[in-house]
Amino acid sequence: MCDLKNLIRAEALRSGLDACGFARAEVVDAEAQQWYDRWIAARRNHCMDYASRHCDVRSDPRLLLPGARTVISLALGYFPAVMQDRNSPQFSFYAYGRDYHEVVRERLQELATFITGRWECECRVCVDTAPIREKYWAQRAGIGFVGRNNLLILPGRGSFFFLGEIVTSLAIEPDEPCTLTCGNCRRCEIFCPGKALSGGEALDASRCLSCQLIENRSEELPGWVGQRAGQRVYGCDVCQRCCPHNACAEPSHVKDFAISPQLQHITASDISSMTEEQFRTLFRHSAVRRIKLAGLQRNLRAISTGKP
Repeated sequence: MCDLKNLIRAEALRSGLDACGFARAEVVDAEAQQWYDRWIAARRNHCMDYASRHCDVRSDPRLLLPGARTVISLALGYFPAVMQDRNSPQFSFYAYGRDYHEVVRERLQELATFITGRWECECRVCVDTAPIREKYWAQRAGIGFVGRNNLLILPGRGSFFFLGEIVTSLAIEPDEPCTLTCGNCRRCEIFCPGKALSGGEALDASRCLSCQLIENRSEELPGWVGQRAGQRVYGCDVCQRCCPHNACAEPSHVKDFAISPQLQHITASDISSMTEEQFRTLFRHSAVRRIKLAGLQRNLRAISTGKP
């Protein structure tokens, strides 16, 4: 059994993934389930309606794959080696390069093929689309712990990582869960522009700049967003950039995540005058496609009118 696990982990790392851990596929523990239920009941998910759907599947990964026995949690780093010009409208680091859904899925699919090619089993690849508690399973699999900023932190490596899972019918010895915490550190709470982390135990998405700039589909944003967003037009990395764990973040080795020269030097004028064709060309394989050109220009208007 240990040889099986070591072979899979070695293959994951060989293929370029940065972390691999294993957890037994079972119902989410009661404490974690109650925490999530309270978050939804308080409507702290705000405009992220998808978070309240398929709750039965979210609480039991075995509903994603009949006969599932193991959740393999995997991580791939995206911290950039080259960042945008300081005066450019700012995009979250995760959106600098090619859409992570495509990149991570390709690597996980390769690993799933490796597994099914050597052992008689089934696998289902999940990359931020299936209703599965990614951070919960990553912590159960020993990869890291969920920080006060509600992101997974890999000890000694930080939080700039994409997560993905392979749910498999193969029985694999589980790793020990990660039991670390943020302790008394509250830097993310203090520096969060919208004070989205200051209301208790969970993120208040209605106060989160990233949620407002990406998930909010309204034609106009709340006034406070423009006042506090600074130069940000897509996402917000403040709670990560101020986190002490990210002082040791290393640039990603994945070329697909590197920023293009066009995005690195983009200007407000470029965005305001951008055509649909130009938007499709620049963001063809980017997560930015989600908000479309109208959403991006809406965000630019918000930060322009919000300046003192």
